[in-house]
Amino acid sequence: MTPDMLPTLALSTMGVAVGVFIGALIGINIAKRNTGVSPNWLFRGSVYATAFLASMGAWFVAVVFKGLLG
Repeated sequence: MTPDMLPTLALSTMGVAVGVFIGALIGINIAKRNTGVSPNWLFRGSVYATAFLASMGAWFVAVVFKGLLG
């Protein structure tokens, strides 16, 4: 893998980040509504920030896997 491939890998795995963000957003909102209180494990107490962190983590892992495995 060369550094020139990084933008291509990032663009080709962008769907992973979008899917995880939407899924985490829905799942965390459901968990928050069922308990009635904000869970302690949320990043800065925010559903959106936690979903964003989850999506960026999944995107990073997808880029690394795609770069290593092809």
